[in-house]
Amino acid sequence: MRRGVREFFIRNWGLKLVSIVLALILWLVLVPADKVLSEKTLTVPLEVRDIPDKMEIVERSVATVDVTVRAPNRILDQITPSTLAARLDLEKATVYQLEYPLNKSIISLPIGADVIEIRPNKVQIKLELTKEATLDVHASVRGRVAAGYRIAKIEVDPTDVIVAGPESKVRAKDAVTTAPVDVTDLNQTKEFEADLILPRPELRLVSARTSAVVTITVEPEKGAARGTPPRKK
Repeated sequence: MRRGVREFFIRNWGLKLVSIVLALILWLVLVPADKVLSEKTLTVPLEVRDIPDKMEIVERSVATVDVTVRAPNRILDQITPSTLAARLDLEKATVYQLEYPLNKSIISLPIGADVIEIRPNKVQIKLELTKEATLDVHASVRGRVAAGYRIAKIEVDPTDVIVAGPESKVRAKDAVTTAPVDVTDLNQTKEFEADLILPRPELRLVSARTSAVVTITVEPEKGAARGTPPRKK
């Protein structure tokens, strides 16, 4: 029995080899390209959407995910980091949930492609309630006015603004400042428009106004002559 099997493989082995090669060529020619599958792994941004109203993201463990995709070569060549999307829906999230699974449903793929693996398979996201607060606006002034003059008054409009952000980042004792106003050699009252600077990057202005008007009132010092001091030659 064993001898017969051996003779079967040895007899006309050259013809058998040619037949195998021809069969392989026919398979490659006749089998549609859509039946030949390949894989590749892409790194794509993890998008977070549908965050519940009055809630904020304060921490997240990853910003990108590695996605392994399997598809026919024709389709696979069209899948790139710019065409692949990973979108995590937080519509039902709460401040108590810290981990969210990452599965195939978050990946948007063309028909005929399939997700083999997502790494990592979960993400840690911390949410907080949104808080608003009214903060005072303080003018930031630098430089020295002209000799013989002094700053009599500094006014800011608006005097306060409403800010919003995660509740742990909003503190009533904080203040919003203006971009520095340069009063070097100023010898008369002048208004400046300056951008508003928030105390920390997690906060945002509730109103659309992003600047303030700073009025610097200048007057001669007591005992000094009015007018601009003569220039030295």
